[in-house]
Amino acid sequence: MNEASWQIGPFTRLPGAILAGLPTPEWASKDLFNPGAVVHDGKVCLLVRGEDQQGRYAGTSRIGLAVSNDGIDFRIEPDPVLGPDGGTWDAWEGPGGCEDPRVVESPDGGFVCFYTAFDGKVGTLMVATSEDLRTWTKHGPAFAGTPHARRSSKSGAVVTEVSDGRLVASRVDGQFTMYWGEGVAFAATSPDLVRWTPVDFDATGDRYLTYEPSAGAGNASWQIHRVPGQLMLRPMLFPRRGRFDSLLVEPGPPAIRTDAGVVLIYNGANHWETGDPDLPPFSYQPGQALFDPKDPWSCISRSTSPFLRADTTEERHGQVPDVCFAQGLVLFRDEWRLYFGMADSHIGTATAPAI
Repeated sequence: MNEASWQIGPFTRLPGAILAGLPTPEWASKDLFNPGAVVHDGKVCLLVRGEDQQGRYAGTSRIGLAVSNDGIDFRIEPDPVLGPDGGTWDAWEGPGGCEDPRVVESPDGGFVCFYTAFDGKVGTLMVATSEDLRTWTKHGPAFAGTPHARRSSKSGAVVTEVSDGRLVASRVDGQFTMYWGEGVAFAATSPDLVRWTPVDFDATGDRYLTYEPSAGAGNASWQIHRVPGQLMLRPMLFPRRGRFDSLLVEPGPPAIRTDAGVVLIYNGANHWETGDPDLPPFSYQPGQALFDPKDPWSCISRSTSPFLRADTTEERHGQVPDVCFAQGLVLFRDEWRLYFGMADSHIGTATAPAI
């Protein structure tokens, strides 16, 4: 399939970084980056990751709210809306904090945020819900009640669809779908956007045949037997040798149902030895993948190169150099607006026509 026929875009960057040069609150005094995005009350709302200058892990991360009437000029609110708060989940969220939010609107009303809690050793995908994007209820690990509750997990990209000109989480046969993971991309399903079950498969099962003779001539038959193996997480996307995503893949903003299938914008990192020689080693750039409309576990096409490159000053120099990390996407005023982290220090944006 011609990848240009199904991809969202082409995207055009806006110069510079949003919120640059404006006063930032103390909780984001070091860096402000990696936003989730949603449209609410006719405005673009970003859940932004901010870091202060305290602690061992490049500052404690918290999540704040920035609002814009036009999707370009934002005002950040003074207090964070999510962060370590001395509550039930502090052992999961401290001392690293709450990182890299993605946010979706629920078809049942309200909003759901997926963020990474970092305890200093492992990151865990967490869920919170809100009616107004300011007051949030934390629900804990996305995979609570499954064997994967405490495993390393992050980057939850829920499948959405366009509804009344906005992106809204898409329920099919009573279930929502989410892509997630770092290194390899996996998937999960949920009845309510809060309780998630990772998609697994029997990776080690075996088959064998036995011959069953019968008393009557011509009635002998072969019987197929199957020995089940251990269930494992089912991979959705792997890194690719020689490509921009040769080191790892990681879901970006919420995925979108289109006529062609489910389009997932994801981030790829370049391997220092077996990657794309035209890109810096360890650099991050976004690509796109298309999943079968009837089988969201099957990737049927994938971009061969990134649609944005980490080549601006803001992306080449910062806390982590050579990073363009796509994380927020909205449909706003008949345009796609993509928001991305720049070198783990700033926020950039790009637009594309919504055809």
